[in-house]
Amino acid sequence: MQIGEVAARTELSLRTIRHYEETGLVTPSARSQGGFRLYTESDVARLMVIRRMKPLGFTLDEMRDLLEATDRLDSRTELPTAEREELLERMRGFEQATEQRVEDLRTQLARAEEFAATLAERLARTPTS
Repeated sequence: MQIGEVAARTELSLRTIRHYEETGLVTPSARSQGGFRLYTESDVARLMVIRRMKPLGFTLDEMRDLLEATDRLDSRTELPTAEREELLERMRGFEQATEQRVEDLRTQLARAEEFAATLAERLARTPTS
């Protein structure tokens, strides 16, 4: 599929997808005869991982690290046990970091909701002219 369809499916802008390509996070699987980027379902899945990591505050380097680990684990080559364990440990670290960031976001959301309720109460108590 072309970049426009990928953008619609991932809810990422064309500019963002191109930026992720420039930084090496995703590479189109092919190019059309006219030079258009062509993406596969696997490329879309990779962009979805990136899209989910971004609001959690992961850096491009952290995204790259996780994607490299998953690429190695998903490769069809047999990995030495030590390398496989190291990759799995890196993924566990990302899982723990994600859980912590989600919890931090829940706390922020609760505080924001409390603030919104405080404002609503204040406005309800204020007479209008």
